Order: sequence, then structure tokens, then C-alpha cells
Amino acid sequence: MGLRFRIATFNLESLDARARTQAALETRVAVIRPQIERLRADVLCLQEVNAQALSKHGARSLHALDRLIEDTPYAEFHRAVSRNRAGTKLGDRHNLVILSRFPITSGRQYWHDLVVSPAYRPATAAPPANAPAAIEWDRPALHAILDIGRASPLHIFNLHLRAPRAAPIPGQKEGSDVWRTTTGWAEGFFVAAIKRSGQALEVRFAVDRVFDQEPTALIAVCGDFNAAEGTTPVRTLIADEEDTGNGRLAARALIALERSIAASERFSVVHHGRAQMLDHMLVSRALLGAYRHAEIHHESLGDELVGPARVARPAESYHAPVVAEFEFA
Repeated sequence: MGLRFRIATFNLESLDARARTQAALETRVAVIRPQIERLRADVLCLQEVNAQALSKHGARSLHALDRLIEDTPYAEFHRAVSRNRAGTKLGDRHNLVILSRFPITSGRQYWHDLVVSPAYRPATAAPPANAPAAIEWDRPALHAILDIGRASPLHIFNLHLRAPRAAPIPGQKEGSDVWRTTTGWAEGFFVAAIKRSGQALEVRFAVDRVFDQEPTALIAVCGDFNAAEGTTPVRTLIADEEDTGNGRLAARALIALERSIAASERFSVVHHGRAQMLDHMLVSRALLGAYRHAEIHHESLGDELVGPARVARPAESYHAPVVAEFEFA
């Protein structure tokens, strides 16, 4: 008997941040739940899942997520969740979650475990910096190993890379979104690029560790990359043989599944009228052999710049879910 399954990735866009009351949460649930049900995913990678404290001093839980998947098959799925840097508790905002119909045999997160924080001394800091400071990633990457009933397990990496928004530089901002100088903004933009590319580098290291143990591993790297194909973070993750210049390394390259989708349909975000593909699914060649087709559900996708300015407490996500189907004979 063959094995057929679907892998999906979806940025929920701060699940609960817009829902200050239970009624507001229900509004978001009514919009998003049909989207995840339509995915019919066996493995669902979610980004921006916020945690909630149901009492003043209580531990945080994923109450909003539990409400979202209630009365759906996902409620019974196995679950892997990212934690804070110490690995002891949920983050207040933007947790990563993997929901899986298949058992999760092991999992871990990567947050400067394989790549040391680079040191950098800002040139425009006011007052001037006396010494370099560490540039740390904003979020971890989540890795889960799934037992799919075959000799080789399925490795799922769920990631959310830093957005291309300038990082703070001491003394260079007049307000939350107002910079004091163009040089300060440019340096902040540079630091943000280091963060985004550094996250991608650490995941690439983790992927290669899997290949070291299993050259024909089944690997899927999913999530909101905040970067289009051809940019530094995506090229770092793919590690194409045209970049390495070594055909012997071709088996370690990852393949972007959106390449099989028509160019006119290849977008997951609309920013000020411009369609962009920022949410990706990259797979190993062994998993590519079982790939059948992919879909991007962007029929109701709003403009992420225009929508929030015109809609009070928008219920939708401004990212489209991406889903791919695989089948082993």
C-alpha cells in the first residue's frame, strides 16, 4: 500500500495579538479555521503563534491555537513547539508550532546552537559604542523528526526568518518607526540582514548534519522566510550546485517546490500591490521523488500594507498558506 501525505506552512500573523477579547478571537477563528481545514495537511507548520496567560501569574499556554484547531483533525495531532532561549517556557509572541498526524519521535530547536552570535560595533550608535556587541537571532528554528512508517523518517524544519525591517541602533530613532538619520536606518537595515541570513545559515548547518547521518534523508524546510528565491537567505538554504560549483554536492541541495507553480500564481504575500513569494517549502531530492503537486491558497489574500491601514482589527492573515502533496508507491 502506498503512502500519501500533505505538508503545509502558514504564517498565522500573530494569532491572538489582534484578539484582545474572546469575541475578537472567535472572529479570527471563523476566518482562519476554514483555511487550515482546506489544507487537509498531515503535517502543518505554523508561524506567529502567540502564547496566553489565562491568569495574572499563570504559565502561558497556546489557548488561541487550541481554540483555532478545536473540532478539527488537527486537535488530535502530535505537536512540537518552540521555546524561549533557555528552552524552559513558551515565548509571549511568535512561537513556531509543528502539528503532525505522524508520531514525533524527537525534536529540538536551534538558536545559536550551531552558529555563534556575530560580534559587531555599530558605526552610527549615539553615544559611540565602546566595544562590539553580539547580534542575536530574534527566533529559533524548530526541527521535528516524524515516523511516517518507512525506513527513513521525515525531517521537518519550521522557521520564521527576520523581516527586512531595520534593527534598532542606539540613539538613531526618534520613535518606533521614525529614524533620526539615513545612515542610522541603513545600518539598522544591514544588521537586520545579518540576522535573517544568520538564521538561514544555522538551519543550513542543521540540514547538513542530517545529510551527514543519512545522505538520502527526507527533508522539508518550511516557513516564512521573509525573502524571495534568489536572495541570500534562500540561496544559503538551497545551496545549489551552481553556487557551490561542485556537482558532487548536488544531492545535498534543496529544491524550492514553488518552481512547479505557474509564475502568475507564485506568490504568498501582496505588499502595496506587489505580489511576492516569501513563504517557501524546500525539500531534499529524496523527498522530491515523492512530490506530486503544490498549491498556494491566496484567493482571499489582502494587501499587507493597505489592509491594516483600512481595516480595524483585521481577522485574516496577510500570508497565504502553502501546501504540497507527496506519495510513495
